[in-house]
Amino acid sequence: MSVPVASKEVAQTLVDPVAYGEWDGLLDIFSALRSEMPVAKVEAEGFRPFWAITRHEDILRVSKDNSTFLNGTTSTVLGPIMSEMFVAHLTGGSPHLVKSLVQMDGPEHSKYRRLTQDWFMPANLKKVEAMIRAIARDSIDRMAEMGGECDFAREVASDYPLHVVMQILGVPPEDESFMLRLTQEMFGSQDPDLNRLHTVQLPVEEMTQMMAQTVADFNAYFEALAADRRANPRDDLATVIANGLIDGAPMPLRESAGYYTITASAGHDTTAASTAGAMWALAQDPAQFERLKADRSLLPGLIEEAIRWTTPVQHFMRTAIADSEVGGVPVKAGDWMMLCYISGNYDESVFPDPARFDAARSPNRHVAFGSGAHQCLGLHLARLEMRIFYEEMLDRVASVELAGTPSRIKSTFVGGPKNLPIRFRMN
Repeated sequence: MSVPVASKEVAQTLVDPVAYGEWDGLLDIFSALRSEMPVAKVEAEGFRPFWAITRHEDILRVSKDNSTFLNGTTSTVLGPIMSEMFVAHLTGGSPHLVKSLVQMDGPEHSKYRRLTQDWFMPANLKKVEAMIRAIARDSIDRMAEMGGECDFAREVASDYPLHVVMQILGVPPEDESFMLRLTQEMFGSQDPDLNRLHTVQLPVEEMTQMMAQTVADFNAYFEALAADRRANPRDDLATVIANGLIDGAPMPLRESAGYYTITASAGHDTTAASTAGAMWALAQDPAQFERLKADRSLLPGLIEEAIRWTTPVQHFMRTAIADSEVGGVPVKAGDWMMLCYISGNYDESVFPDPARFDAARSPNRHVAFGSGAHQCLGLHLARLEMRIFYEEMLDRVASVELAGTPSRIKSTFVGGPKNLPIRFRMN
């Protein structure tokens, strides 16, 4: 059979961070791919060829086959060939700047995941619920002081989960702004408003070096934190990670730093994006806002729909280690696969009228948390944070509307609202 190859225009769009910031045109391209070429070979200038997997069912199929499609073999995030080469140079041959759970496979992944898996289960999270609610109330207090208008994404949604995750980790309040800056630099490296140098169109080597410096800053901070927690254990997640044993031995330095970094950054940025996504949708739909105020049983649906509609983690890459087939298309050992989570979450065969935000949507089998062995470890925490925030917000905010034009982060990897100007009235 002939190989389904995406057009040059489509290929360029899939690797262009600006297209992800503009959003609507990207959704149109994903819709066309699902209909005409759901498993498409992408050949974009400067990038290794990869397969774009755009249908919900095929994304799940690849996600759940953790013996055929691996994370650790090559980069888990789309990047140009020169970036891959520079990362390998910086790390002595590894395709990953950071080695965390995301970059592990098989028994290694299971051993590291077990260290904190129980900590992130709902039963254990009950002990931090009161702390999260206090942070949520403080966030609404500060919102109330803003005089009826704010940039919700930057001034509220960004800070709230940051405070939660830093409290859980045991990072002191005076270091939170540093953690926020590093997180934005890591996930917003393609966006000139968020990256370290506030610059567009950097040469690949400079962009990768910028990312490497951010990772180095994370590593240095968390190495010091881990040393403190080994000497002075506390009741926090930093202590659990610092004293965790793998096969009876302390975690290697790189893996320990990666554990902290992914917890601090992913645990903050993605929840901030979904929290802002929910507000964006409600500010555009006063009737739905009123329904939620009147019927709090809709809150779980609001949370799942916000996560689907926003899709903060927009893709992950997998590498086939054996010949296989996806969506009827043969793939070869060594092929790189792009799991297009945005496309999966807007698949019309699973989500009727997918562009419409509907807190009552049921079922809502989105793929935003991934699936299989690599399903997001912090999904219960993310849901808890969002539920508590919107319980408190709906009690105290009488109305909300857009006060300007929102914008999205220009990034192929982690995205979501960058600016969300709203006008609101407190009860």
